Amino acid sequence: MSSEEGAARAGPDRPLPEDYVAARIKLEREARGWSTVALSERMADAGHPVNQAAIWRIESGKPRRRVNLDEAIGFCKVFDLDMDELTSPPGQIANAQVRRLIAEYVGNYKQQLAARKEMRRIQGELQEYTDANPNQEDLVKGFLAHEIAVASNGEFHRHFPPSKLISYLGEHVNDITPTD
Repeated sequence: MSSEEGAARAGPDRPLPEDYVAARIKLEREARGWSTVALSERMADAGHPVNQAAIWRIESGKPRRRVNLDEAIGFCKVFDLDMDELTSPPGQIANAQVRRLIAEYVGNYKQQLAARKEMRRIQGELQEYTDANPNQEDLVKGFLAHEIAVASNGEFHRHFPPSKLISYLGEHVNDITPTD
């Protein structure tokens, strides 16, 4: 590459995806409320060190500093993006705030699934106990219903309780009533 071609690539004639990368980095950083220093620290933690001044030059420099492949991989890791997202026009993919909220929602959904699985396991153990000790069944179910009523603060019936729990509690489900 001639020095003239190199100068053009560093200036206003460089490929558009490089501008997209710079805009995306700034958008992602700001959406998370991170300073350039905080982003620099996260990049170092991810094994792709870039100093704060370099991040500023990537985002705002005239001309902007180019991002090398190692740095691009680091930005993808830190922002949880794939390379296509990093190099696409920032407005083309849902804004960073929406993506962050969706990721948070999905994370909570996964936790809920895991919690329900664990609740089914515990419920199975309680069933085994009451099968082995039938004289304790009303006591166990009544205690469970009471504790759920307290923990749910009267919201139990409003949040689609698991049908298996309702079935397990039987008539004791009526002990879980809203507290107004």
